[in-house]
Amino acid sequence: MDLREQIGQRLVIGFPGTELDPEFKRLVKEYKVGNVILFQRNLKSMEQVKALCADIQELVRRETGHDAFITIDQEGGKVTRLPGDGCNVPGAMATAATGEVENAEILAHITAKELKAVGVNFNLAPCMDINNNPENPVIGVRSYGDTAETVAAYGTAAFRGYRKGGVLSCAKHFPGHGDTAVDSHVGLPVIDKTMEELEALELKPFRAAMEAGIPAVMGSHILFPKLEPDNVPCTMSRRIVTEVLKGRLGFPGLVVSDCMEMDAIKKYYGTVKGVVSAMAAGVDMVLVCHTAALQEESARAVLQAVEEGKLSGEEMRRSAEKVVRLKEEYAKSADAEAPCRCTEEDRALEREIRRKSIVVMAGDGLRSGEPEREKPGKGAAAQGGGSQGSVGPVVLGAAPFFTGSGSYRATLAFNDEELSETFAAHMAARLGGTHFDVGSDPKEEEIREAVERAKGASGIVVSLFAAREQAGQYRLVEALSGLGVPVIAVALYSPYDLKGLPAGVTGIAAWDNTPMTLQALEELFRGEWQPTGRMPVKL
Repeated sequence: MDLREQIGQRLVIGFPGTELDPEFKRLVKEYKVGNVILFQRNLKSMEQVKALCADIQELVRRETGHDAFITIDQEGGKVTRLPGDGCNVPGAMATAATGEVENAEILAHITAKELKAVGVNFNLAPCMDINNNPENPVIGVRSYGDTAETVAAYGTAAFRGYRKGGVLSCAKHFPGHGDTAVDSHVGLPVIDKTMEELEALELKPFRAAMEAGIPAVMGSHILFPKLEPDNVPCTMSRRIVTEVLKGRLGFPGLVVSDCMEMDAIKKYYGTVKGVVSAMAAGVDMVLVCHTAALQEESARAVLQAVEEGKLSGEEMRRSAEKVVRLKEEYAKSADAEAPCRCTEEDRALEREIRRKSIVVMAGDGLRSGEPEREKPGKGAAAQGGGSQGSVGPVVLGAAPFFTGSGSYRATLAFNDEELSETFAAHMAARLGGTHFDVGSDPKEEEIREAVERAKGASGIVVSLFAAREQAGQYRLVEALSGLGVPVIAVALYSPYDLKGLPAGVTGIAAWDNTPMTLQALEELFRGEWQPTGRMPVKL
């Protein structure tokens, strides 16, 4: 490979639309870019994804002489990119709520088979972050839990599933994004911990993944001032990437950046400067996911930096060769004749595990911070009365009430999408009764109207979504709980939203508001299955 080709092997770019656009084709042709990242914007059906990946491989092979890494964020839960006719599995924390480590491997294997069937060969998962900060706005349910042991066990099991399915996987976000209160998509987080403190907690899951043989690690856009005094984030820090990750921890694999167009880089350092600095730090593959102009400027800047001696030509060659070696193992094309949808057996496994993930909790326990983990003897729809620890009646009379907020994008890691219908409308349409919607942060007038309209209901179900940032949802639940009928609060975003519910209100941690989870909740409310999930984090 000449220098331009080596640089192209180290860049990962995205493009708009469901077909290859002229700008993307030009960048591959002129700058020999060898890797792609796909988002929901690119994917409409599994057949279309398969055709798109085939087009990507044909173009990249023709222009670079090597296979393409086609990457994706298919973590599960709310961070999924595959279209609805794919098999989108529960997320990390939901999986841990089943209490069965093997489920992480099963779900990752299902995902890997699905990805490989359409031609995606590199999944940017699993998250090895420990969500030890309940105020974390971007990790949350993307983490397997709030202890190193839980994250290490489930994360390495997921890696085994991806490996079994023949898809490259990546432990992220090194050295840990769990103890932040800032989303690096929109700000620059700081973790003021020493190396010893990180070794005692955050680094344990990453060490476990490395010992298990994970082939890639993604760095975080976070400042660690006690590791890197020069006020640059991990992604741009040679001290952290080369001296700590590659040196102290001995990681020999592929180091990948998070997207360099996230505000933590773009706003504070500039994307182009960030790309050059990341490569200088020792990052092997750098993501510039959205803007063609920045992708081109980055490729030019890296080329100039090598020519001027600001970047090591020898390190450039070694990183490019590392990428190509991994492609020889993982980047083969999908079988054109193979089906690109998962089997009914896999779908049945996914449904079973999703049911096991849903946690039902008694309101009194939530107030104490140490929730009781109830296991109702009957299904939710069959329960009578509203005694502590029971699941209150949902469809038991002429007018059960459903209230809930509409679409709300809590983090840019989630897909940018509008819901076709609200939780309230969805449940009422399928289970009967009346419904109405309130805003995502209901005001006093809305709350008074909700209470008035809910009078006489046999039971009330309220959805919570990012309620800790929108406290009106809690005031709504408090007001409805005074009506003297069973109230169920369903957390569709974060289990931490259940903390502080009034006594007597039953909480359900459902983890996300995907169609598959809503279907599982419908079946729960009908009494078709019994909840067994256990809360994997402390509230």
